[in-house]
Amino acid sequence: MRHSPSRTRRIVSAVLAGAATIALVAVATATLVAPDSAGRPDRAPSSAASTPKSSPPPVGPAPPPPSAAAGVGELAPVVPSRDPVEFAQSAARALFAWDTTAPAALADHKGRLLVVADPTGQETPGLLTDLARYLPSPQAWTHLGAYDTRQWLEVTGADVPAAWTAALAQDPGVVAPGTVAVTITGVRHRTGTWDGRPVAQEFDVAFTVFVGCEPAYPTCYLLRLTQLDKPLR
Repeated sequence: MRHSPSRTRRIVSAVLAGAATIALVAVATATLVAPDSAGRPDRAPSSAASTPKSSPPPVGPAPPPPSAAAGVGELAPVVPSRDPVEFAQSAARALFAWDTTAPAALADHKGRLLVVADPTGQETPGLLTDLARYLPSPQAWTHLGAYDTRQWLEVTGADVPAAWTAALAQDPGVVAPGTVAVTITGVRHRTGTWDGRPVAQEFDVAFTVFVGCEPAYPTCYLLRLTQLDKPLR
């Protein structure tokens, strides 16, 4: 029998209600609930948040980001998948891929992620909070636009973390069947202009994507995100 999504106990409510194991509560509550200002990219390309891989940033032509547009003024959607790891990678790339010089508006970048959000709506308020930590604010978007700033993610790893597997082994019923945590590691690339010169910088990032897949849903959906650089391990 297919599991009914409307009657499931979702990860956030389970964690906050204390239904999960002590280890999962300690990790997931801290990463899902605590405020995070470092995830908001509101500075010029050469001084963005997170720990840079190189300092100072290289000056000169940078490799162009992978195209995020499906057409003129359109953003490519998150690729549908029944595989939680594949889906999490696609959602992660969409989360980080934006271009202030392109026709697509900031709301469009958020919208393509909300399209694949929990269809029951139970996790959507929390996901909106999560997205606000990752995407620029309207004021930051305008500021970054003055520097022709672009950003994209190079995924270097995607795995179900051991902490998640261990927690579910202790209490398999704590979340809906098909709920999976996928920890993404990668390199955040950012390019732009400074004093008329092209600049580029790279940042190592890590975070966890919570997705809901079969048997609760016929395909995967985006549930929640941990804070940037505070993933489950």
